[in-house]
Amino acid sequence: MSGRTFYEDTRCDVALTDEKSPAYLPGAFLVAISALRAVPVITEKFLTGEGLGWHEHDHGVFRGTELFFKPGYAANLVSSWIPSLNGVEAKLKAGAKVADVGCGLGASTILMTQAYPHSTFVGYDYHDKSIEMARERAVEAGVSDRVKFEVASAKEYSGTDFDLITFFDSLHDMGDTVGAAAHVLESLNADGTWMIVEPYAGDRVEDNPNPVGRIYYSASTLLCTPASLSQEVGLALGAQAGEARMREVVTRGGFKRFRRTTETPFNIVYEAKR
Repeated sequence: MSGRTFYEDTRCDVALTDEKSPAYLPGAFLVAISALRAVPVITEKFLTGEGLGWHEHDHGVFRGTELFFKPGYAANLVSSWIPSLNGVEAKLKAGAKVADVGCGLGASTILMTQAYPHSTFVGYDYHDKSIEMARERAVEAGVSDRVKFEVASAKEYSGTDFDLITFFDSLHDMGDTVGAAAHVLESLNADGTWMIVEPYAGDRVEDNPNPVGRIYYSASTLLCTPASLSQEVGLALGAQAGEARMREVVTRGGFKRFRRTTETPFNIVYEAKR
């Protein structure tokens, strides 16, 4: 093999080197490596049923989660997900009041802020270190005058009369999902919309043993389900809950209208209204 040179097929770029590609995979690897650092602790938690909060994990989990989801958000959020909602795009272009709950490092919040300069945004997350980084990202992106980030849980964030409230891959991580839904209902204005983006999943376990489903089930075992169990109620929906369970949560929270609006191989987008 001495003296031979090997090159990566350029077709691999979309999965291995292009951070803007919706198929970019290194984020998933970083999540996996970082989550496994909690195995000794989480093994004990499995025995007691106490759960393990997101904030208790290695920092690589937060960065890896951003790297995994952000390319998909960048490719789809503004171009197809928001247009799939009834009347929301027009409101955002004209100037709307938006809350992004469970915003993490702020990727989704900042993408929307950049796309809709007449609207104002606030991102909420219970993890203070993530909020600190989100604030830094907003400054770097030059949008800190139109977006703010605050430490708050999904049942305690402030603000009312929102035109749009978004949850990106976060609802299933919450302990009291019905309580979170009820708080959204209280926080929206009369014609407001709740946009829920969740990992792609069928309603039955047998619908999901595919490459994407296996990734989500594995991540859910180490991250999502323990996170929910560590909180009040601890419903533990997990990352493969499916549409029927999401509909149940939303309607129990007081919403009358719920529908799937669009999907990708990695996510399903739902719309809820009064």
